[in-house]
Amino acid sequence: MNTLINYNAQEIKEQVSPVDFLSRLGYYPAYKSGKELFYLSMLREESTPSFCVDDKLGVWYDWGGANSSGIKGGNVIDLALAYWYPLGFKDVLEKINEVCNIEPGIMQTVSREHIRPRKATKIPNYKILEIKELGNNPAITTYLQTRGIWPVAHQHLKEVYYYIEDEKKLRKHFFSAGWKNENGGWEVSNPYFKGCLGPKGLTIISGDSDRVALFEGMTDYLSWKFEQQDDGETVILLNGVTFIEAAIKRTANFNNRTIFFDNDEAGEDASRTFQKAYPLTQNGASSYTGFKDYNQRLVSELDNLYRLPVASNDNRFKAGIRR
Repeated sequence: MNTLINYNAQEIKEQVSPVDFLSRLGYYPAYKSGKELFYLSMLREESTPSFCVDDKLGVWYDWGGANSSGIKGGNVIDLALAYWYPLGFKDVLEKINEVCNIEPGIMQTVSREHIRPRKATKIPNYKILEIKELGNNPAITTYLQTRGIWPVAHQHLKEVYYYIEDEKKLRKHFFSAGWKNENGGWEVSNPYFKGCLGPKGLTIISGDSDRVALFEGMTDYLSWKFEQQDDGETVILLNGVTFIEAAIKRTANFNNRTIFFDNDEAGEDASRTFQKAYPLTQNGASSYTGFKDYNQRLVSELDNLYRLPVASNDNRFKAGIRR
């Protein structure tokens, strides 16, 4: 009998706690009682916290009633299946990998009798060495210039220098443009890599308490800011469409909402989910019809005006830091 096996499932259960998983999605406990943490349920609407997590045991239970998935408790994978219902097991594991920065597991079709234990892959160790203001690294400067956002980047972006250490203690050094999310992680981006150092989370840029604009990431926000000169809205960066549910909860008190998600399958699905929650939401994606995202359209227009070079493929990003 052939069965689809994801060897990463056991690693996830061993390495990711429900509390860590929830914090990366933007959810935090309302209070602690003994060894248990209580949350307002993220699986349904409620006003009294009844979603309970025992972090020591790595299990959870929702005392407040049924949710759409029918799953009322279990381990972190059960929680993810309930949270992203009705996605299937494979898709949910991939989403956990993305949110928690776990190396994706290998999906294979194998016979049960040939399954062998596999040593768990550790999450790569990283260390941030230095944070600098923009303008010190020519490669980062060129990258932001080719994206058309250099004139408005200084307020929100930094130069992030870091290394990643593998299981053999070998270190590779890198640098990227970066910005912080609300959980203290650094979202980093260069021509070859987009990811997060530390916990994932939303990035909130405070502004008008009545109006909010939402973007998938910093590059699209800065593209919008470059064109619109920003008129004071609160801005929320999802830093990944898996945070759409957290963004929905965080925008409950705004009356005027505008979304600028990508014109691809994931972005359009996020738009539908958000507009289902708030039907009067304005969808700004129409302003870059024919392009994947806001930045792609901006780069195309600037290229036509000023003959900008194509996006930088500076090999210094691949090679690591040159000092």
